[in-house]
Amino acid sequence: MKTKEIAELSADELRSRKRELRHEIFNLRLQQQSGQLEKPSLIRTLRREAARVETFLSKKIKAATAVKS
Repeated sequence: MKTKEIAELSADELRSRKRELRHEIFNLRLQQQSGQLEKPSLIRTLRREAARVETFLSKKIKAATAVKS
C-alpha cells in the first residue's frame, strides 16, 4: 500500500489495517519457524507497512485531539 493510500484512510480503517498486518506478520513468522516461508523479505516489507500505518494513525489521533482542545 502506498503512502498516499494510507494517508487517505480513516482512523478506524487504519486500526483494522494495522490488525490485519500484524496478523499476517504473525502467520509468516510461524511459517518461517517451520521452514515453509518462501519469501523471507515479505516479513520486512509488512513490518515497514505496519509502521507506516501506525505513524499515520498517531498523526490522525494527535490532530483530532488538537482540534478538540
